[in-house]
Amino acid sequence: MNVELRKLKICIVGLGYVGLPLAIEFSRKFSVIGFDINSRRVEELRNGEDATKEVSPGSLVNLNLLFTDDDALLRDCNCFIITVPTPVDKHKQPNLRPLLSASRIVGKSIGKDDLIIFESTVYPGATEEECVPVIEEVSGLLYNRDFFVGYSPERINPGDRTRTLSSIKKITSGSNPKTANFVDELYKSIIEAGTYQAESIRVAEAAKVVENTQRDLNIALMNELAIIFNRLEIDTEAVLKAAATKWNFMPFRPGLVGGHCIGVDPYYLTHKGQAIGCYPEIILAGRRLNDGMGAYISSQLVKLMMKHGIQVRNSKILLMGLSFKENCPDIRNTRIVDVIAELRDFECDLDVYDPWVLPEEALREYAITLTTELNPAKYDAIVLLVAHDNFKEMGVDKIHALGKEKHVLFDIKSIFPRDRTDLRL
Repeated sequence: MNVELRKLKICIVGLGYVGLPLAIEFSRKFSVIGFDINSRRVEELRNGEDATKEVSPGSLVNLNLLFTDDDALLRDCNCFIITVPTPVDKHKQPNLRPLLSASRIVGKSIGKDDLIIFESTVYPGATEEECVPVIEEVSGLLYNRDFFVGYSPERINPGDRTRTLSSIKKITSGSNPKTANFVDELYKSIIEAGTYQAESIRVAEAAKVVENTQRDLNIALMNELAIIFNRLEIDTEAVLKAAATKWNFMPFRPGLVGGHCIGVDPYYLTHKGQAIGCYPEIILAGRRLNDGMGAYISSQLVKLMMKHGIQVRNSKILLMGLSFKENCPDIRNTRIVDVIAELRDFECDLDVYDPWVLPEEALREYAITLTTELNPAKYDAIVLLVAHDNFKEMGVDKIHALGKEKHVLFDIKSIFPRDRTDLRL
């Protein structure tokens, strides 16, 4: 590599939860182009608006940051950072189409000595086995001779206003030692928490999927414990609070596991394992258990209603929360849709309420029409699915007031005391 750090012109490809904060942070020190194929998203950002609510409107007015959907402008850049989604398909197999499409766009734009850094989560080997050949083919340039590659897995935590981009230690790596050092220095320039230079791109890729696979398995354990304790008529939250008095107890909680990372990344690792003849058992067992929690929660609600003499069919049920986690509008891979599907099979009349989620996005992604007004004494059952601060601030009395004289409140996040709810997970 012959490019100087101070002469970089950076292009961020993909302006979602990962790419936008990265573009803003880099624009404080470099000239940055933020590129996205979604013209509506680009126009929104040009107008100083961010539907993800990850950055403040004032951050979007920056002379060093240009938002565009015109890939012709990318040819002026010499450093490309790809931050597009890497989901799974309906068969739980990695869907690399967005990543490969971004690689083609970059391949058309790069020149000699340019640097391409990937942040999208993949299985070990994907960057060099899948993306690099696409870039070589489109550009006509050779890897590690004409262009160079880095990998620095994203660690964005949607909705977290404390652990922001610059305050989270960043893993870096490169396609050769010189590139690895360059990538590390580049991220050190914006990451206050510092960096960790991994031995190789493959090590960095593996570290990312392991981070979320570990969390997934720990939550699966909590979910299994919750199912057992429910049968024993023991409050799970009370058990976990007691266990947490030991210094090395890890504070995981049961619940629905959605989002773009924890509920997806393990499938990338197991896919690669199966491709080389290893057949993961523990990882997939945890995934099956977590993927089944929507059905379990629905069945527990139905049993609770029947126990209280409330007719399930045609009952009016309020589901509070649609985003995959608290205090953010992100509905990617939200497993609340599993609860909705199950209860619709019971022919329940559902209202879904989430003040964080854009109604048009819920309709576009899941064909769900959000309720925007809550009326008192309307519901046979109320289910607290997401621990939004909004719901905590409402208080349990106001939430109970939304129910009919005879109703049940199922608090799967244990937001409120046990004696004020009819069931907790």
